[in-house]
Amino acid sequence: MTQHTNPWKTLSIKKVFESPWIELEVHDVINPAGNKGMYNIVKFKHLAIGILPIDDKGFTYLVGQWRYPLNQYSWEIPEGGGKLNISPLESAQRELLEETGLVAQHYEELLRLHTSNSVTNELAIVFLATGLEQKQAMPEETEDITVKKIHLKDALQMVMNNEITDSISVASILKAAIKLGYA
Repeated sequence: MTQHTNPWKTLSIKKVFESPWIELEVHDVINPAGNKGMYNIVKFKHLAIGILPIDDKGFTYLVGQWRYPLNQYSWEIPEGGGKLNISPLESAQRELLEETGLVAQHYEELLRLHTSNSVTNELAIVFLATGLEQKQAMPEETEDITVKKIHLKDALQMVMNNEITDSISVASILKAAIKLGYA
């Protein structure tokens, strides 16, 4: 692959907000055209972790919940945050159990995704989970979750019908459907 040189020049960086989850920075820059400008960046302090559980018959488990920033209900794969000092796999195992009550015997990294690389550095890591066993779900207090078991072909159709719009879920379902021969 061709090496590319960064055409941006950073003049200064100012942190304008910080929480346990994110930082907001304002960068004064010289843009690729040579003009002064400002770039705002949301820096995440955790990984985005996703899990696409698939049973031996091709069924998966979606979680539905109200997403406050969107002010709408959303169907998604099980997802959550992963602390940087904990392995992504350990975070995936925790999230899958919390949200669905499922425990998987096998995990395979399915994809890595930058969720919105024009404004954030957030990295999502998604695992394909198989060899599923049902246990008791343990959602966090901020989660009012509905779990729906559907075939991966039906989840793919939900993506194609814009019924699933979460970027991590869309990418994961599309990649798994292709990988497993459902697309």
